[in-house]
Amino acid sequence: MFTRYFSTGRKVLLASILAGLIIALIAGGLQFMLLQQKREARFDILISDLHSYLVDYFDELRNSINSLQPLTLNTCEDVASELTSRAAFSLNVRAFLLVKEGNAFCSSATGSMDVPLTELVSQIDVNKDLDMAILPGTPMMPDKPAIALWIRSPLLDERGIFTTINVNLTPWLLYSARQNDFTGMALVVNHVALSTFSERLINPDELGQSPSRRARIEGLPMDIYLYAEKWPEENTNLTLLIGTMAGLIGGLLCFYIMTVRLRPGKEILTAIKRDQFYVVYQPVVDAQKMEIQGVEVLMRWKHPVAGEIPPDAFINFAEAQQLIVPLTHHLFRLIARDAPILQTLLPPGAKLGVNIAPSHLHADSFQQDMRQFSASLPDNYFQVVLEITERGMLHYQEASRLFEWLHDEGFEIAIDDFGTGHSSLIYLERYTFDYLKIDRGFVSAIGTETVTSPVLDAVLMLAKRLNMVMVAEGVETEEQANWLRSQGVQFLQGYWMSRPLPLQQLVEQHDAKAKYFTSS
Repeated sequence: MFTRYFSTGRKVLLASILAGLIIALIAGGLQFMLLQQKREARFDILISDLHSYLVDYFDELRNSINSLQPLTLNTCEDVASELTSRAAFSLNVRAFLLVKEGNAFCSSATGSMDVPLTELVSQIDVNKDLDMAILPGTPMMPDKPAIALWIRSPLLDERGIFTTINVNLTPWLLYSARQNDFTGMALVVNHVALSTFSERLINPDELGQSPSRRARIEGLPMDIYLYAEKWPEENTNLTLLIGTMAGLIGGLLCFYIMTVRLRPGKEILTAIKRDQFYVVYQPVVDAQKMEIQGVEVLMRWKHPVAGEIPPDAFINFAEAQQLIVPLTHHLFRLIARDAPILQTLLPPGAKLGVNIAPSHLHADSFQQDMRQFSASLPDNYFQVVLEITERGMLHYQEASRLFEWLHDEGFEIAIDDFGTGHSSLIYLERYTFDYLKIDRGFVSAIGTETVTSPVLDAVLMLAKRLNMVMVAEGVETEEQANWLRSQGVQFLQGYWMSRPLPLQQLVEQHDAKAKYFTSS
């Protein structure tokens, strides 16, 4: 008997190790492909943005230049003011010069002149219909690089417009710097490059590396080069880390499943029956008054063998096994059991945040479940806020009808962990929510970056424009709380205020606070 037991144990162990290795290879490979796809997508987006911007800019500039061509028939005194005005209102243009018979006779910057264009810019060929060059500077701004553009008049012989244009790679350098794969960029005209690698103009061949992306501006002798690392070291480390962690977790999970040999879903139903699930309450406080205005109810599972099981693990499993509805029923019973005590700890109208999975929302029993849950709570005391997660997609017409029904029944609705799911913006466009819960991933960046995340700025602005109450999750420092408060976030939730607490600890915290104020 013992021999068979140890033989089976060795088989389970070896199978688990093998499964872990396979999972590690698969996870590492998938992570590698995912990172590579993301890098390629970032490269494509950035080169596309640069290309579109330059194409649009030069199309508009060429239209402006073509409208100036008739001015070459006039004297400089007659057209100087108009030329200066057109230059002032043309983005990044330093000067327009009118040219006839190879001589520049009028400048928007200096007025009348009579100088051969080849003396001003030897790189430009006036015999061409269009020519371009990158200059290290111009007489008015000798230390600032510029692009020189010559366009000959299509109707008037030996006449045309010469333009100098400010060029600045700094905005694009800052943009690409946020994508830490990029190392630099260059604008190239006739084998002369203005790049982020050197303060002087260089031949791009001198850089000693091939660009990761290259795009030609149609109709102009101009190219854009983007440079990036072949494969960043941090991506390699992340791939190894993900593979190792996935293999370890997968092997342990495989070992656990093969050891206990459970039928799918039986463990959760058994845990409900044996009361292994319990709830904790995380306070939600008013950002200005710093007073508790409600709690979010979170379910926990303490397994007699495996110990504390992460919520994401058992909730995802429950949804996959179509057990989220009975699990939520059990959550409702636990809340109703604690409600009389919660009533003594929280003010009237306190928010009671409860997570609802989309699969439960679309269940046939949903409306009856919500009525029964509401009836199990003290009359007219708590305001139930249903927090909709994004682990599954909502069916548009049915969800709209259910949200309207929930509002009519007195429930409020929040979109949970906003910005992390695949459908957040679609949800905001289609449905009416009362609260927007900002994911902890955005909050954690506050105070750790030189510039606050533009995505967080966009989320805050979007919530304000939609008149939604904002709740920030994962607030862990006073600095984060102060910043969120200054941005108009109404409620805060996180470890800086309180960890999620079992009911007894919540009572003790309340009593300790009350005792402190009484003694004061």
